[in-house]
Amino acid sequence: MVTILTAVMIFGLLAIVTLFVIRFSSKPQMLPDSITLPDGSKAAAFTMGTDWYGVVTEDDTILIFDRSSGVLRQTIAIK
Repeated sequence: MVTILTAVMIFGLLAIVTLFVIRFSSKPQMLPDSITLPDGSKAAAFTMGTDWYGVVTEDDTILIFDRSSGVLRQTIAIK
């Protein structure tokens, strides 16, 4: 009984390690070289999607930029 539980736990650990290796060995996400924010804005957080990246500013605004051109796509005010 103990050996079956041990085998299942070892298999589960190997599965988790395999998933981490597969996930993190995929094509790395490229960060933009630089981001130009509107005057007076300071970045508080950064996130990326497949074809966009977003910056949350300290004045509670979300700025969505196009990933390939760096052009500001959308501005969202957080209320």
